[in-house]
Amino acid sequence: MAMMDDYQKGWALRYLREAKAELTAAQKTPYMASGLILEAVRKAQAAIYYSMGDPIFVEAIVHQTIKERKPIGDPILRCLVDIERTVRQVAKNRGSDFEKMFAEVNDLIQTASEIVELFTGEQA
Repeated sequence: MAMMDDYQKGWALRYLREAKAELTAAQKTPYMASGLILEAVRKAQAAIYYSMGDPIFVEAIVHQTIKERKPIGDPILRCLVDIERTVRQVAKNRGSDFEKMFAEVNDLIQTASEIVELFTGEQA
């Protein structure tokens, strides 16, 4: 059952496809890998946010939760906060330990794929 309109669904699927393409390009072009990996992780996050509703609203909730530094009881919000922390870690550690960063982002894209598929009912 779709929980979003066609606009959000289209953007969620597009961002997910682009995240996968960026990660593939990072693997093929090591000299550009750090920038491509960062773009991939940001696009995967955007895909998740679009699949959950208004991305600006979802992002604001995540940032406020991080800012408050309180224990997070809701498992979905905890997952979104963990994803935001991964995005920040990738941005901070650009250019270091390519294999580890690639593996983390690959896992995040897989998680994003599952979330987007759950909300859209389509595979990307």
